[in-house]
Amino acid sequence: MRRRLLALVCVSASLLTGCGVMSDSAAERRTVTVWLMQHSASQDFLDRFTEEFEREHETLDLDIRVQEWTGIGEKVQQALRDDDPDGPDVIEVGNTQVSAYAEGDGLLDLTLESMRDWGRDDWLPGLAEPGRWGSQQFGIPWYAANRVVVYRKDLFRAAGVTPPKTRDEWLETTERLDTGDTQGIYLAGQDWYTLAGFIWEEGGELATERDGVWRGALDSKAALRGMDFYRRLQRLGDGPVDADEEHPPQAGVFAEGRVAQIVAVPGLVRAIVQQNPGLEDKIGYFPVPGTEAGRPGAVFTGGSDLVVPAGTDAEDAAVEVVAALTGARWNTDLARTMNYVPNKASLADSVAGEEGLRAMAAGAARGRATPATPRWSVVEADNPIKEYMTRVLTGADPGKEAERAARRITETLAFD
Repeated sequence: MRRRLLALVCVSASLLTGCGVMSDSAAERRTVTVWLMQHSASQDFLDRFTEEFEREHETLDLDIRVQEWTGIGEKVQQALRDDDPDGPDVIEVGNTQVSAYAEGDGLLDLTLESMRDWGRDDWLPGLAEPGRWGSQQFGIPWYAANRVVVYRKDLFRAAGVTPPKTRDEWLETTERLDTGDTQGIYLAGQDWYTLAGFIWEEGGELATERDGVWRGALDSKAALRGMDFYRRLQRLGDGPVDADEEHPPQAGVFAEGRVAQIVAVPGLVRAIVQQNPGLEDKIGYFPVPGTEAGRPGAVFTGGSDLVVPAGTDAEDAAVEVVAALTGARWNTDLARTMNYVPNKASLADSVAGEEGLRAMAAGAARGRATPATPRWSVVEADNPIKEYMTRVLTGADPGKEAERAARRITETLAFD
């Protein structure tokens, strides 16, 4: 058994009188091993959570072990296969990774708890949907982060413009900002996560599933409209057409002071200000605009879910840990501590006091995740979407290139 039992067992009748009667609280203590990822939560948060959780659960001890993202996929798969007495009882995983772990029956089905106790219907869809495999809920949303528009307030004032409310206004505003040495927007040509949001906003998909078969969908009319909007926006700056947002890092480009906007998570601003402290009071945020005023555009939602290995022998205790970490109290505490979006739309007001988080929370309500198939990670490894984007941005026929990319996605998702 994984958990260490600390009860004193009297095995001889001659010792019974010396044993006495043990209290229920001393009869058994269990250690719940929790794997959390590096930088997901501060040490101060973990210390506070551990202290209070153990005080409220007198027979439970928490053993929180921080893991690195590099190589974590195989490490989690190994933990799910093994019956290791020292293995994890709760694991933090990327929201888009849940299906890969659930596919092999390695995770505990938490559908009942989700619906009965945890308010599943209020979870952010970009976290909740990829946490499902079939009709069952395996991943429980913990925190979210999504892209917003990071902009220069001073450059907007100088151009006589304000944050736009619709995509059409966004194009008009960006065109007015794109003048002289100033780029209206810096948008790398292969920023496919941003493109995904534009495609979803038009009603398109990256891939669709029917009767268990996945097919690429970049060649749909809706997806092509999303790509066309990306092309029109991207040309209002000097972003490279053959590279993504990390080559070069867009934080460094923005820090140079000649860019009016980028599409990024608010946390990126820390890196910008480190490189150019003079920009600290000049940066603002607004949600990625949608097609309709008053409704932010669809965005890719990244973040983490919590899962419980099916083989744990501390099931009830593990569920208690998940319930506490994802419940309103500690979830909003984590969001404020780490600049995240809470896991429920109803908790958005808890971070409304900070401009970047407020913009991110507004967008998170329309967040989405990548297709819920374990094979999607293989698509990303040899990403045909990036090549498709570059070809279109350099003048190739969008329809033909979309068909080519969709076919490659279909072939990759069908490979067994």
